[in-house]
Amino acid sequence: MSRLWEKGLPLDERVLRYTAGEDHLLDARLVAYDVRASIAHAEMLADQELISGEDCIAIREGLNALNDSFAAGDWAITLEDEDAHTALETRLTDAIGSAGGRLHLGRSRNDQVLTALRLYLRDAAADLVERVAALRVSLSSLSQRQGDVVLPGYTHMQHAMPSSVALWCGGFDEGFVDASDGLQAVTRRINKNPLGSAAGYGTPGLPLDRDATTAKLGFDVTQTPVTAAQLSRGKAECALLFEITLLMQDLSRMASDLLMFYTQEFAYITLAAEVTTGSSIMPQKRNPDVLELLRASAASSQACLDESLMITAKLPSGYQRDLQRLKAPLFRSIDLAIDSVDIMAYVLQGLKFVPERIQLDDGIFATAEAYRLVREEGLPFREAYKKVAKQYAK
Repeated sequence: MSRLWEKGLPLDERVLRYTAGEDHLLDARLVAYDVRASIAHAEMLADQELISGEDCIAIREGLNALNDSFAAGDWAITLEDEDAHTALETRLTDAIGSAGGRLHLGRSRNDQVLTALRLYLRDAAADLVERVAALRVSLSSLSQRQGDVVLPGYTHMQHAMPSSVALWCGGFDEGFVDASDGLQAVTRRINKNPLGSAAGYGTPGLPLDRDATTAKLGFDVTQTPVTAAQLSRGKAECALLFEITLLMQDLSRMASDLLMFYTQEFAYITLAAEVTTGSSIMPQKRNPDVLELLRASAASSQACLDESLMITAKLPSGYQRDLQRLKAPLFRSIDLAIDSVDIMAYVLQGLKFVPERIQLDDGIFATAEAYRLVREEGLPFREAYKKVAKQYAK
């Protein structure tokens, strides 16, 4: 196995394991995106007469075949490959000969991985938007089924003013709309094409057409100057992680409400049997573990954001290997968000409020009484407030 950067010198196995880390595993989700970007790059090279049309066809067909065989499980990225880029180029060259060695002209693994990451992030953000939309459907269905059920509204964990299932659902729904807007807004940073910036200083002497790959890959703009590409590493990633963190905080707060509503003391809701678990010692228990894990998920998401921000903080300009460590928290947070949004949508489908168990404190209507005095007796609100307050001072 010969990695793209090797020059015939030995590499200690321990160093390989440490520097490659999880990359050979994490990069599995980037293979299709690296193939797509590589084909666009090869087509641009051919258009610029930097490689022949025949070589371009061989590269395109070879990469598509490798992508199909990878999806079919016929091969995997190994530690010896180090990453998806070496795995693809090595296998491509084995399959089509010297034409495979022409593909890397005018690029580095630095802009190569960043391009694949941005293509992936664009799809990941769009996918999350669709999943949040499905969560909103579940929430809307709950509101339609039981929106008229009266709930106490809480401030300081005390009954405050009357609310309802519809209001409870509506408040979270607005948060999920905001989350969708935020996820879509992230594309401003994602949709910049770094391909052709190479190691961060361009390709002197090569007449690359970077705008051509921008168009082929559906990016909004070509990222310029070339030195900006490496300086922007982590920005799109952290922007997406920030929006995911806000989304997960809404899910966490929803889970917190539902956990309180599910206690025997409240008993406002029932959960479908298939979303609860049991106790290994107490035969009667049905536990809302899924909601507890959802409540904890916001902390995990924020930790991924914090980790990513700290990796990029105080790095000098240009490429630094530190940036490799962005992948793990990035992918971990995306996967957690996908699972959490989907499972909350499922939980809501079988959730029921139990109206007969929901008792409202008499004082919950105090503000409404003050408003009545304002409307019917013309009292200033502050006087009406004090008058009603005396009634509840006993």
